[in-house]
Amino acid sequence: MNIAKTLSHKITNHSRIFDETVDIYNRALSFMIYVIQEECLDLTELNAKSIVPIVEKLIHRTKSNPFPKYSRFDEEFYKFPSYFRRGCIASAFGKVKSYHSNYRNWEKEEELALSEGKKFKKKPPTLSFQHKEFPVFYKGNMFKRKDEVSAKIKVFHQNDWVWIDITYKEQDLFKRGVWDWKENNPKLVKRGKKYFLHISYEHKVKLTKKDIQEQKVCAVDLGLTNSAVCSVMDAKGTVLARTFINQAKEKDRLYHITNKLRNVQRQSGWISAPNYWRQINGYQTHIVQDTSHHIVQFALHHQCDVIVFEYLDQMKVPKGYWGAKKLRFKLHVWREKGIQNKVEEMAHYVGMRVSRINARNTSALAYDGSGKVKRNKKKDLATFQTGKVYHADLSASYNIGARYFLRDLLKSFSEKERLSIQAKVPELAKRTSQTLSSLISLNRAI
Repeated sequence: MNIAKTLSHKITNHSRIFDETVDIYNRALSFMIYVIQEECLDLTELNAKSIVPIVEKLIHRTKSNPFPKYSRFDEEFYKFPSYFRRGCIASAFGKVKSYHSNYRNWEKEEELALSEGKKFKKKPPTLSFQHKEFPVFYKGNMFKRKDEVSAKIKVFHQNDWVWIDITYKEQDLFKRGVWDWKENNPKLVKRGKKYFLHISYEHKVKLTKKDIQEQKVCAVDLGLTNSAVCSVMDAKGTVLARTFINQAKEKDRLYHITNKLRNVQRQSGWISAPNYWRQINGYQTHIVQDTSHHIVQFALHHQCDVIVFEYLDQMKVPKGYWGAKKLRFKLHVWREKGIQNKVEEMAHYVGMRVSRINARNTSALAYDGSGKVKRNKKKDLATFQTGKVYHADLSASYNIGARYFLRDLLKSFSEKERLSIQAKVPELAKRTSQTLSSLISLNRAI
C-alpha cells in the first residue's frame, strides 16, 4: 500500500509577500466554481483529469480558441500561471461534485420522510463560492529548489508574476524516516502570521502477512482510568507481555479545565470560550499522540504483526450524563477515535496491520470464562464470579486479542468442522460471548 507523510518547512525570509498570491488563487477558485456550476455539466461522467480541458476552453483564450465564453477570466487574472489554473479547476470540480452529491442525498431523505408521512425540516445544502485554500507549487514551473534550505517560487508581486528567492528551515529526512521516499510538489500554507512549505513524501509499504498461527498481536483496550492497556498474545492464547499507558498529570489538568468551563457556562449561559477550548484541545492532542507513540513502540519492541482495537464507532453518551460529566465522556470518545486513527497511520509506516473487533462484552466478561464481572468502586478493578479480583482493562485486552484470533481461526474451518467444534466449545457460537478461555478451549479442541 502507498503511504504519505508531510513535513513542514518554515519560510524564514518572507511572510506578507505571499498574501496577494493566496488571495488571487482563491478568487480564481471561486470563478471556476461559478463556471462549472453555471454550465450544468454532467459531473458523474467526468473526473478531475477530463474536466480540465473542458473548463479551459470556456475561460482561456488561445490561438485555436480566440473567443472563450467567459473571456473575463483572462482579463481579471492576467498572466495567471497555467498550473495554478489547472489546480483551481480540479479543486473547483471536487467542490461542485460534492455539493451535487449532498443535494441528491438530501432529496432522497426528503422523499423518504414524506413517503412515511413525517415532517422534513432539514435545510438543503448550499454551494459555497468563497473558500480559503492554499496553492500547490509544481516543480520546474512554479518551484525550483536551489539547495536543502533555499528555492525559487513564482508569486504575484508588484502586479506581476515573478520569481523570488525563499529560505526555509531544514528537516532531518533520515530522522523523520523519509530519506528514501518520493518527494511530491510543495504546498504553501499559512499558519498564524507565518508561511510554511508543506512537502509530502510517498512510499510503498508491504504490510506483514503471516499465517494466523504464526502471528503475534498487540491487543489494546482504551479505558477510562488508563489511556490504554496493551497485551501481546499469540494464537495459542499465551500472554507474552503487557503494559499500562497513562497521562495522569495531563488528564487531571484537562478535567480541571472542563469543570471550570462548565461552571462558567452554568453562570453565563452557553459561551464559545475559545481560551478554555484551546487548552482542552492542546491536552487532548498531547494525550492522543503520546498514547499512540507508546502503543506502536510497545508493539514494535515485541515484534507484533497486528494491533487490535475495539470497534467504537457506535458509542453513545449514556443516560444520566450531564454537564461536565457529559463533556468528559465526549472528550474521552473523541480521544479514543483519535488514538485509533493515529496508531493506524503510524503502524502502516512500519508495515504493521491494524484490526478491529466487536466491542460488546469485552470488559463485562471475565477472561477466564467465569462469566460477568462486577466492577468495584475503583473503576479499574473487577471481581470475577469466582471471587478473583483483577484489573478490568487488562482482562478486556485479553478478550480483545482472543476475539481477533478466534475470528480468523474459525474462518479456516468448513461449516461441518465449525459445528463440530462449537459442540465442544459452546461459547464460540456467539461472538459477543467469546473470551480468552474460548481461544484456549478451541486450541485444545483442534
